[in-house]
Amino acid sequence: MLEQVNVIFPFFVQHAMCGNKLRAPDVEVLLRLLLLAPVLEELVVRAGLQQYLTGRLRQSGINASWLPVLISATVFSALHVAAGWAMVVAIFLPGLLLAMLYQWTRDWRLCALMHAVFNGMALGVCMQ
Repeated sequence: MLEQVNVIFPFFVQHAMCGNKLRAPDVEVLLRLLLLAPVLEELVVRAGLQQYLTGRLRQSGINASWLPVLISATVFSALHVAAGWAMVVAIFLPGLLLAMLYQWTRDWRLCALMHAVFNGMALGVCMQ
């Protein structure tokens, strides 16, 4: 399957998603991508922002559970702008999935685990 991704999206995989640090990651990069970023980002974006927005909408009497999901996914993507706009676009879908998972379970730790899995899959593609 990874070969199919490289055939379908060779430019994206090689240029937008995989920088030199992801092609040959050291221990620091691995810790940051598989532990630190998932925990901190999910704690702030899901347990912080998304939970806050859900509570505020509920207090206001607005029944729009999709709005905090969409906003947190957008903010999550925007946090990755330093990696380039192609990465912001690519990260929106996993961010949306994580936001939906949080909205369903209310467990940011599960989101952090899935975030680490997504990052691990990205590393697997890049290290080929």
